[in-house]
Amino acid sequence: MSDNDGKKTLGLRGGARSGNVKQSFSHGRTKNVVVETKRKRVVVPKPGAANKPATTGAPTSSSGKRPAGISDAEMERRLKAVQAAKAREAEEAAKREAEEKARAEERERRREEAEAKEREEREREAALKAKADEEERQMREAEAAAQRAAAPPAEKADTRTSKTAAPAQTPRKQDRERDQNRGKGRDDGGRRSGKLTLNQALRGGEGGRQRSMAAMKRKQERARQKAMGGSVEREKVVRSVNLPEAIVVAELANRMAERVGDVVKALMNNGMMVTQNQTIDADTAELIIEEFGHKVNRVSDSDVEQVIAQVDDSDEDLQARPPVITVMGHVDHGKTSLLDAIRNAKVVAGEAGGITQHIGAYQVKAEDGNLLTFLDTPGHAAFTSMRSRGAQVTDIVVLVVAADDAVMPQTVEAINHAKAAEVPMIVAINKIDRPAANPTKVRTDLLQHEVIVEELSGEVQDVEVSAITGQGLDNLLEAISLQSEILELKANPDRAAAGAVIEAQLDVGRGPVATVLVQNGTLKQGDIFVVGEQWGKVRALVDDKGNRVKEAGPSVPVEVLGLNGTPEAGDVLNVVETEAQAREIAEYREKAAKDKRAAAGAATTLDQLLAKAKEDENVKELPIVVKADVQGSAEAIVQAMEKIGNEEVRVRVLHSGVGAITETDVGLAEASGAPIIGFNVRANAPARNSANQKGLEIRYYSVIYDLVDDVKAAASGLLSAEIRENFIGYATIKETFKVTGVGRVAGCLVTEGVARRSAGVRLLRDNVVIHEGTLKTLKRFKDEVAEVQSGQECGMAFENYDDIRDGDVIEIFEREEVTRTLS
Repeated sequence: MSDNDGKKTLGLRGGARSGNVKQSFSHGRTKNVVVETKRKRVVVPKPGAANKPATTGAPTSSSGKRPAGISDAEMERRLKAVQAAKAREAEEAAKREAEEKARAEERERRREEAEAKEREEREREAALKAKADEEERQMREAEAAAQRAAAPPAEKADTRTSKTAAPAQTPRKQDRERDQNRGKGRDDGGRRSGKLTLNQALRGGEGGRQRSMAAMKRKQERARQKAMGGSVEREKVVRSVNLPEAIVVAELANRMAERVGDVVKALMNNGMMVTQNQTIDADTAELIIEEFGHKVNRVSDSDVEQVIAQVDDSDEDLQARPPVITVMGHVDHGKTSLLDAIRNAKVVAGEAGGITQHIGAYQVKAEDGNLLTFLDTPGHAAFTSMRSRGAQVTDIVVLVVAADDAVMPQTVEAINHAKAAEVPMIVAINKIDRPAANPTKVRTDLLQHEVIVEELSGEVQDVEVSAITGQGLDNLLEAISLQSEILELKANPDRAAAGAVIEAQLDVGRGPVATVLVQNGTLKQGDIFVVGEQWGKVRALVDDKGNRVKEAGPSVPVEVLGLNGTPEAGDVLNVVETEAQAREIAEYREKAAKDKRAAAGAATTLDQLLAKAKEDENVKELPIVVKADVQGSAEAIVQAMEKIGNEEVRVRVLHSGVGAITETDVGLAEASGAPIIGFNVRANAPARNSANQKGLEIRYYSVIYDLVDDVKAAASGLLSAEIRENFIGYATIKETFKVTGVGRVAGCLVTEGVARRSAGVRLLRDNVVIHEGTLKTLKRFKDEVAEVQSGQECGMAFENYDDIRDGDVIEIFEREEVTRTLS
């Protein structure tokens, strides 16, 4: 039998070759292992028999001979394996012992640190208690000394005790007993547990507050003067009076702590016949203040807003608040339907739906119990207005995009508004139940606007929903709750309330009503507040379900009644202490707004922006808003604007889009102080009216080089003569005719201004420039005329252009050169 056969037999494999293993024990120690196989009997020695010779041959007993079939190398390998196992076991045991010892030392160290800390705390408390006892002892000694000094020295007490003097001391003893009985009405902390009467409040030493040393000295001085027969005059307290540009007489007397009658008398002595409710100027008030012996502290009008408390909340006072979600998107992408689906699925049925439409905000309770506050803003103008006034009422923006329509111009505007407000965004892909739904196209289109959803390894959450079937609504609410948890929205409810106006209206029965979203603090019934240019006192609070409530905490929308006027959307509401403060702040804001509106000449133009940039060294950017007819033109303009600039100035494009200029663009430009540039597009009528009212300039261009040159000249300050276009009229095409020898002729009606033969014309189709050129002919009936006035019909034909249709608009303009100067 070879060594290989012996090794195979020792492997103890299963099957026909497997033998029986026998192992004998003697006093708990393992002896040689006997392996019986079919061919021979092999004895494996115990570990201690490593140096004994091995034998191979016939079966033997457990002697010191070498087992059969095992070579020296195999025997040595097995012994080394056994020794290595024992070494590992010893090493692990030592390691466990060391770890246990380290844990015991750590526990002992922590126990000693805790005992030392507790000992230090006891010593500190003992020191504080000793200090308090010492201060209390010194205070008692000072009071005793003051009482001894206040005793009249004229009469000296007789040292002898007389029986007749006992009845005279009885009232004092009764007073002391009564004082002790009153003291029993206090708890161990020194606070009064019973009622506080007028006598107790006027008596010294009754309450926790003691009379000061100065008061004791004044009382002693009055008693001394009274004993000497002199007149007791009240000590004059000189005050520092804050004096604005104009002040009411009663308020002036209140600030000086003088009687109103005395102030009115002083004014009459100076030749001013006024009452306490009339207003006087600062110079007259300063004379009156100096006459009464007080100090004058002149303040500016803007200082009146300093009474609005700017409280720095500590981390202990902050509590979690519900998130505020604004739903935005294209008009036809199902935004309103999605809001209705959420309301019907999660809000209790009843009249809540009608109230919600009026208040513009409502709360939804998710399945996890968290409250979510939704804002119903149908347009983007309110959102931009809030951002421009600094009222960041929105925490999360839900962008609704139709799965069968993908990204639209208003969707891009909503993305830009969300980025400008720096709020997180959640994409809701609506209409997923449509057969033509393609959510993948929506996600890829959003990539062009730097919105990367989570499915494409981005950070923006996206949820597929259906407003009709209700699919994915719970997932949308869950995504909103997750985003709010990441934001960790907190507010302090135990402070003066501050909020923002969502909408305001003038109700016939209730007067001015404002829908306010409380952002911080708690708004209570009876609070005095100032909001924008208006002020008032909370007469009633109505929640989103139409119920009257006593108070409203953070992120709670309520209707506020009790205003003296209708505020604007986006105004900030702040609670103040008195009505005088609220009235003063409101009057100052109204005056400042009136002055700002009066300065209508300060319009937002390229020239004035450059002048402002040179006056203020901090202004290094020239913001603009760009609208073009196609996406390619818009991208080309943006790339050209990025190349303009150097180390001192550069051009920043706030928003670039495709389509006509809308009111949203005007609001965005006004909030950021930027002009609007239209490339082959025009502003619609509401946008033009809004721009004219706000003094905002809209520039129109048809050649990109002219646009780049003008912006570059405005940025560099080298503004040379420019070609300015004056729009002189608009005409609408009623019907088209084909005339032999002339071509296609348009029968037009001049709607605005005048149409002139020598002027330039543009053909507009859906507010997009189709053609620009000159007129071939301008006829009135059969006669060629030089101009046609507004309201008259005429015939027009374009030079080298015949693609005209019914309903197109013809824009008539004239160009003139104007020298551009910087003022």
